[in-house]
Amino acid sequence: MKRHKKTKLKIKPDWRWTGIIFASTIGISATMSFLSNELLSGGGLVLSLAVLFAIIFIGIIFDIIGVAVTAAEEGPFHSMAARKSPEAVIAIRLLRKADRVSSFCNDVVGDICGIISGSAAAVIAVRAVSGDDPILSVIAQLGMSALVAGLTIGGKSLGKSVAMLNSTAIVYTASKIIYTLKSLPKRLFNCKG
Repeated sequence: MKRHKKTKLKIKPDWRWTGIIFASTIGISATMSFLSNELLSGGGLVLSLAVLFAIIFIGIIFDIIGVAVTAAEEGPFHSMAARKSPEAVIAIRLLRKADRVSSFCNDVVGDICGIISGSAAAVIAVRAVSGDDPILSVIAQLGMSALVAGLTIGGKSLGKSVAMLNSTAIVYTASKIIYTLKSLPKRLFNCKG
């Protein structure tokens, strides 16, 4: 009997993509941290809670997009692209780079939102307990951390189910938003001229 030799697959790291992810993580993280710190320091408890819930919501939305891109099929978008739909062309690009889109949405934005929401929860807990009682302070911090973890994990769990069931619609909606943002400068310039 002949034995077949197994060929080893050599996987090379994509240093360019790693550099892009690294740089975008630093930029997005710095921007979101700055904005959340400004909003948390300048506002009261209600505004701080609104900022916290917005950060959690952003993380969940990007997680949904990341899962939807990995679950969706290209087929429906090809017929739309044939009818000259620019959103469908963007959707096909997203699906063909599903690994990178998912990595960016789930890992970069999702992890940043998780870290910032944890920090924001600690700030809110300290602000909510204005006394010198250390036990009350610890209870407030534990309660806020548990609430943030529950909302984040529960929201992402629910979001994954929604993303799997509605992947085509979610990818198309994300593509429409990307197209609108990309074409906004051109439309604004044409309106002024």
